[in-house]
Order: sequence, then structure tokens, then C-alpha cells
Amino acid sequence: MIDTPPAASGYRLPAPDRKARHAADIPLQSSPLVRVLFLTQWFEPEPAFKGASFAAALIGEGMEVEVATAFPNYPGGKLYPGYRIKPYQRDRQWPFQVHRLPIWPSHDRSAIGRILNYASFFLSSLIFGLFTARRFDVIYVYHPPVTPALAAAIFGAVYRRPFIVEIQDLWPDSVLASGMGGKAIPSILGKICDFVYRRAALVIAQSDGMKARLAERGVPPEKLHRLYNWSTHVPATPSEPPVAIDGWDDDTINFVYGGNLGQAQSLGYVVDAFIRARTANGKVRLHLFGHGIERDRLAQQIAADGSGDIFLHGPVSRAKMDRIFDRADALVLHLNGESLYDVTIPSKLQHYLSVGKPILAGLSGEAAGMLQESGAAIVCPPEDVGSMAAAIGKIAALSDESRAEMSRKGRVFYDRNLAMERAVDETARWLRAVAASNR
Repeated sequence: MIDTPPAASGYRLPAPDRKARHAADIPLQSSPLVRVLFLTQWFEPEPAFKGASFAAALIGEGMEVEVATAFPNYPGGKLYPGYRIKPYQRDRQWPFQVHRLPIWPSHDRSAIGRILNYASFFLSSLIFGLFTARRFDVIYVYHPPVTPALAAAIFGAVYRRPFIVEIQDLWPDSVLASGMGGKAIPSILGKICDFVYRRAALVIAQSDGMKARLAERGVPPEKLHRLYNWSTHVPATPSEPPVAIDGWDDDTINFVYGGNLGQAQSLGYVVDAFIRARTANGKVRLHLFGHGIERDRLAQQIAADGSGDIFLHGPVSRAKMDRIFDRADALVLHLNGESLYDVTIPSKLQHYLSVGKPILAGLSGEAAGMLQESGAAIVCPPEDVGSMAAAIGKIAALSDESRAEMSRKGRVFYDRNLAMERAVDETARWLRAVAASNR
């Protein structure tokens, strides 16, 4: 078993990975230009965590960056307006080159659809890399899924180009947790992951627990590093008016969730908790924003309740979602009870902390410990409706001053430990070191 930080107030955030930092400590002024291919299945206008801002930040570090990504279809599995599948398209709306590659759009309960989605982008990434990889010094692959990293392992070997793989979801564990499992899938995906990790120059995990799990699976310690995610929250400008929200009542306590409505989030438990909490405090309201494979089930659950205090909204732009977060009295975060999520820190955690609002969290493991250490959240076990209902009542009963103090603590914790500048600096040093080692 992996020792993960307990969800207790004694948990302390680990110090930055100084060994990794020093290993890549190459001054920018004396370094030759590093040409980076950023390979990711998801990119704007999709709700991609590492997207345009990440590419722009690497360019700000003096690198030349091109992006290879799919035609946007996540999370709904439908192409975004203005796009249609082509063999290739150069997306010219960015100040750097973005190469759109064909993909089978799908993100529903169909295992066949998901397999076609992942396999098609693997194939298009492989073909693109075989034609272009020689002009890059290093490839940076964002995982999930693992399939683009497999493509990078192959075309990187052909042209002797190193690649770094950053792991946000632990495969095959997360695939099985999503309901795509079968007798052969775990074995096949495990072998693919092992091959990718052997070929990678560096393997970057998003949490210490995930790093430990990868070490258990045989990834050499010298390859492994941990890099926390950061927030993409953009503060409102002074001239921006408050955003209008259906069902919003400033005389109630408005809890907001924004993001994927999937199996991993298991938001049905959150809905049940609010139904129970309302019996003790009729002034609480829940607003869910987003899209995902659980949306229809949530709609049925909310309709069956019929109270009019729980609202299921459609997906909105990232900019609008930030303004909705700004209006909220508290933010909601939940992952299901799978042991996989003991070592997963959802990127929403960093986002919520940077927004500066009290957080209601149903989490376990490393993420729970981090939130409790921040002082910005009330944390309860995942899938525990009773504990969550009690936590809702506690947040609703807080004075305005107490909620403001929780908000302040969250922002301070984020700025000290999770800000983007620290992570970009680490990433740039790794990229330079890997590129230099291959010259």
C-alpha cells in the first residue's frame, strides 16, 4: 500500500523538489533556443488546464513552442462551432503555431467510442510526429490519455528526440474507474504505460502520492518528479458587471460547482446532501455548471426533488465561469471513493483556492490534507451524504466575516505554494536540461 498524507490538520505541504530544480539549473542567457512540441489531446476552446497560457508562459521563458492537438470536442463529444474534422488544420487565432489533428469525437458511456477517440488521436499524433519531430529539441506530452505519449515514444525514437510526459490521471486505474474496464484492457494499457515510462526522459506526476505509485510500478526515481497544478482563474476587471445567473438569490447561501459532470465527480451524492441539508437550513442553494456523461442522471435526480433550490445549468465559457465563481458564497468539490483519488489532486482544487471562497469538499488522501492545511475548506469523506449535509450547514451558518477569513486563507495558501510562476520555472528548467542532454 502507498502511504498517502492523511486527511488531518497535521498534514504539511511537502517542500519543492529542489533536487530536480538544481539538476536543470541552466541559465537562460547562456542556453541555446529550445524548440518544444507541446502534444496534448485537449486545448482551448476546450476547458484544458494546460493550454494557451502554458504555451505562452514557456515562450516567455525564451522557448519556441508549437502545439499539436485535436479538433476540440471535449467534454461533450461534439465538435465546437466553427470546426469540422479535416486531415489537418493550422489554427491561426494564437500567437504561436497550433496544429489541429483529426480525432473521432466521443465522450460518452460507449467504450467503443472512447477507444476510437483515443486511438484516432494516437494515429494522427504519430503521423504528425513522423513528419515534423526532427525540427524539435524536446516533446512535452500532457497525459491523459496515454496514447499521445505512446505516439511520442515511437516518433521520438525514430528521430532520437526525447520527450517528457506529465501525468494527471494514473492509467490504467482511472480508465477502470470510469467504467471502461474489461478483461484485456488493464493488461494492454499497463504494458503501454510501462513502455512509455521506459522511453520517457522524465515522468512528471501531479501529486506526491501519484509519484510514489509510479515508483512502485518501476519508474526509476531519477526520472520521477512532482509538479503541482496551478489555477487558470482570471480576476474580474473593475468595469465588469456581475454576471446574471438563473435561479440566483442573493438572500440565500449559493454553493457553486463548475466543471465536468462525470463518474469521477459523483455529484449525485452532493445533490443528495443538499436535499438533506435543506431540511435544517432552507436558505441553501446549489448551482451545477458543466457537461458530462452524468448530466442526464443529475437532471433526473434534481427533477425528482422538485424543490427549486438545486439548479443544473449548461456549460459556460471559462471567463464566465470565473465570474460565477466570484459571485458564489462557497464552492463545491467532490471525487468518488475510489482509492485512485487518494493520490489525485484535482486541478479544481487550485482553481478554487485562487478564487478565494470557502470550499465544501468531499475528498480523501492528499487533496483532503492539502485543503485542510489551507484553512479554506470544510472537508468530509467522499460519498458521505450525512457528513456533507452537516458541512453544508456549517458553511451556511458562518458569519460574513468568517467566510471572508476562509477566503483569505485560501488565496494566501495558493500564492505561497501553488502559483503558476513556480511550476513554469520548474518545467522550463526540465525542458532545457533534457534538450541539452540530447545535443
